[in-house]
Amino acid sequence: AAGQTRPAAPAGAPAGDRPAAGRDPGLTRFSPLTELTPANVNELKVLWSWPTGSLAGHEGNPLVIDGKLYLQTPHPSRVVAFDLNQPGAAPLWSYSPPAGRGPVLALCCDVGNRGLAWHPSGKLYLAMFTGDLVALNARTGKQLWRVTTGDPATGTTMQSAPLGVGDLVIGGVGGGEFGNRGYLTGYDAHTGKQVWRAWSMGSDQETRIGPLPNLNYPSHQGPRLGLSTWTADSWQRGGGATWGWLSYDPDLDLVYYGTGAPAPMNWYQRIGDNKWTSSLIARNPRTGQARWVLQLTPGDRWGFGASNENILLDLNFGGRAVKGLVHFDRNGFAYTIDRATGRLLLAQKYGPVNWAREIHTASGLPVLDSAYLPRASGTTRGICPSLMGMKAFQPAAYSPITELFFVPAMDLCMDLEPTGASFQPGQPFVGAKVRIVTGSSGSRGRFLAWSATTGSVAWEIREPFPVFGGALATAGGLVFYGTLDGWLKAVDATNGRERWRVKTPSGIVGNPISFAGPDGRQLIAVVSGIGGWPGLALKPGPDRRPTDGIEAVSVLADLVGQVVPGGVLLILGR
Repeated sequence: AAGQTRPAAPAGAPAGDRPAAGRDPGLTRFSPLTELTPANVNELKVLWSWPTGSLAGHEGNPLVIDGKLYLQTPHPSRVVAFDLNQPGAAPLWSYSPPAGRGPVLALCCDVGNRGLAWHPSGKLYLAMFTGDLVALNARTGKQLWRVTTGDPATGTTMQSAPLGVGDLVIGGVGGGEFGNRGYLTGYDAHTGKQVWRAWSMGSDQETRIGPLPNLNYPSHQGPRLGLSTWTADSWQRGGGATWGWLSYDPDLDLVYYGTGAPAPMNWYQRIGDNKWTSSLIARNPRTGQARWVLQLTPGDRWGFGASNENILLDLNFGGRAVKGLVHFDRNGFAYTIDRATGRLLLAQKYGPVNWAREIHTASGLPVLDSAYLPRASGTTRGICPSLMGMKAFQPAAYSPITELFFVPAMDLCMDLEPTGASFQPGQPFVGAKVRIVTGSSGSRGRFLAWSATTGSVAWEIREPFPVFGGALATAGGLVFYGTLDGWLKAVDATNGRERWRVKTPSGIVGNPISFAGPDGRQLIAVVSGIGGWPGLALKPGPDRRPTDGIEAVSVLADLVGQVVPGGVLLILGR
């Protein structure tokens, strides 16, 4: 693979704006701004800040459009707008959702929100944890419409950033750990009317997946695979949540996303490949019909899922031009895929992995290591990575200048014992006892540069804690990322050498962004505010209940005393 280029930014988006979660529809998280460089980044300082008033996890990032900055907070999902011409001034407007359904009690790992979507008609879209999708007037903050997509009483919530495509807005749901069937939904961007819904498993009509989901692989061909690859009616409680990032190719007119792990974790209650969980799917955004599907971890017994982001770029592979998709999966393999056809081009480990020896590119299937295959009873120890993944929801970034991907990652393993799971709506449907342990390196966290031309690590930084903050690459030759112990760092994109850091008020589980201020100077923004699974180590209260059977807090026990919860928006510049 060589000669990689990034997709264009959304039409009409100035270079200094940040109009989408990944900036461009291909989710490269690359800023074309060049003012900040390894030589001057040490001049970066906090210009102003704003406390969000929330103690939950701040997992997304702001948007910047035409001199305005828009920020969402965790549940109950407040949205605020700032005029960048008035740094440090009070918000222009603030939206707080009107009273609706009762408090959220049935949840897994926090009540975070991973971002807003913007539409050129002047609308913002907010996916609320309560399962509602809301459209706002970006100028005034007035609610234009609100539709119900999920139900927190059953564990079906919304956390991920929606995606605007033409006259549609598309959103997914969480709740796979409660045994809910995942689905992706397309709504009319102007009225909120549902246009289509595609389920992660079920009949061909429900999944909007035809009898030939992937022409490249026999294991992906045949009718009713969303039913026949499940034991009896276990597909009705099968998980496959759609809480990850959404990317879009305007030339192919396809939306790309991943589905979560099957439920429960006990494979012996759902024997089979369990299609289409732990899969990547390309869909027509106007109809929801699948163009292709590729299941990465058939019958996923480890709880990995495939919900991480799909980064789109054009590349030269084997001497021919390919529309590529690069996906750093939770299962520890980095996949390079032809995004037009769903054909696997390359899959290599990007960290310590032992559940599978390799991915067989001719079949698209993993070659399993039987020593780390959970049995019907007893504990399998030292499975790497853990169900938290080699990388979780924190997004990677790509620079077309260095042709490297910058990946926030973890080095955690697990001991896993299947248990019986009984389904009750709104209650965890796990089916396993899991203990998370530190990996072989002892560092728990990694931040690495990955070469898609060689399928190898170009450089790597070891961190004492798992890296739950997303990455930002800039044309000035810098890469920014945040750490659980509260450091925002800038490193040289070519060699990983640290050039600057600043301590923030809390841990960082969100994503830094780069944009231009009103005077054209390059600015950086990040929201500091620990939460999610890492936040459980600090405040395991009744509103932050870990999923039954999964013990993931003690591996981060030494965070206590080093960082405190609390959200703060930070704007930095020279």
